[in-house]
Amino acid sequence: MNEDFAAARQVMESDVVVLGAGAAGVAAALAAARAGARTTLVEAGTLPGGELVSGMAIDGALNARGEWILGGTGRELLAECERLGGYIGPLNDWRLIWYVCLDPEVMKLAVARCLARAGVRLLLHTCATGVLRDGATVRALQVRNKEGITELRAPLFIDCSGDADIVRAVGGQVLQGGTDGELQPVSLMFRMAGVRTQALLDFLHAHPEHFALGESEAIRQGRTDRELAEAARQQGEPTVFLKGDGPLVTGAIARGELYPTALIMIQPTSRQRGEVCLNTTRVGGIDGTRTQALSATLATLSDQVLQCASFMQRHVPGFEQAAYSGIATRVGVRETRRIVGRQSLSQDDVLGARKREDGIAKGSHHVDIHQSGTGQIRIPVQDGGSYDIPWDCLLPQGVPNVVAAGRILSADRGAHGSARVMGPCLAMGQAAGTAAAMLLDSGPRGDADFATIPVQALRERLRADGAILDGTH
Repeated sequence: MNEDFAAARQVMESDVVVLGAGAAGVAAALAAARAGARTTLVEAGTLPGGELVSGMAIDGALNARGEWILGGTGRELLAECERLGGYIGPLNDWRLIWYVCLDPEVMKLAVARCLARAGVRLLLHTCATGVLRDGATVRALQVRNKEGITELRAPLFIDCSGDADIVRAVGGQVLQGGTDGELQPVSLMFRMAGVRTQALLDFLHAHPEHFALGESEAIRQGRTDRELAEAARQQGEPTVFLKGDGPLVTGAIARGELYPTALIMIQPTSRQRGEVCLNTTRVGGIDGTRTQALSATLATLSDQVLQCASFMQRHVPGFEQAAYSGIATRVGVRETRRIVGRQSLSQDDVLGARKREDGIAKGSHHVDIHQSGTGQIRIPVQDGGSYDIPWDCLLPQGVPNVVAAGRILSADRGAHGSARVMGPCLAMGQAAGTAAAMLLDSGPRGDADFATIPVQALRERLRADGAILDGTH
């Protein structure tokens, strides 16, 4: 006879259930709870925050002109991080974009504190196992943890799983990867402390041929690589990008000192520790929804971390005495499933910086599709501007009481390559959580349908809560 470790079954009632505590899920839960909804946030991992606490800087919070396009809940998280001493702020990479840099160890505390203050019920170490539904309407999310199986009942659900788990389980249509099923490689962010910033920036100035500079005219503005390198040196922060097709990296790959990669992105995480995050590792051909395959990448990615750290110490001035100081809490997955929504964001929308009357979030990141080995597609947004994400891109077809936020939005692959980053995910999460609270306030909950929300009313509410929907390029 078999028995579960914990056979108890229980029911938990909420107004809103959010699956996934990455950037989108945290923002969605905060927005819903602050508007008065009883909100439960479910996360399979050990901490909330996702990529917010990986060490990676936040992309897509400012456009390439340096204008903020993220407000509201996302900015509140950054403000909390600043209060706790972990905020560095916006920095130009002198290539394509502006980042918002921060200390991931402090952001871990900021996320936890914000969720607690808002009254979000957080369930960590908890895996979703299925849905209970009435036709296309979700009645409960079934989850499992050490306490056994729990039915999380609610009139409204927000899918921030990164894999469209709720939408797929209830029968909503999803797409995955490219036309042949290809997916972007997975990565593992890591950090090095004890970096001498001035030596690194002097190396950039002396040898700009190793670095990616001025890949969009919005950044270049007619300047030479040497002039851009000087601007980066004047900025005074270790925010630089060793390019995979530059002589330093290609030489190391050819000698077997470094694995094939398209980039070594360097971003500051702590001035006090002289610490930076490096985004460079990659394993291609992995479906992030296949647990065994994803887990098996950890050994390879760990080897790449050590190999890159050694390469930096040997060949990049400023890193001679730097030491490995940490990795992200999980393997980073760029792309799995995305929903088929009532509308779909297109690559043309992104590259043309298209503005919309039904936009509920903004994005500005270049179309960014990493490929296996040394390949990467990078196409900048027109004039360094931003585009609007329509509300209907978050609404899965035929699934009335579920809204999707984050990298699972309805988009073609090119648009997804831009909108998948943290800035737009935070903004989409705020929109989803705000919409859920508005729907709860509007009347009977038994047959709630996110498609019935007046988009202009949602936009007005988002503006009142600090979201940026207008007034930027």
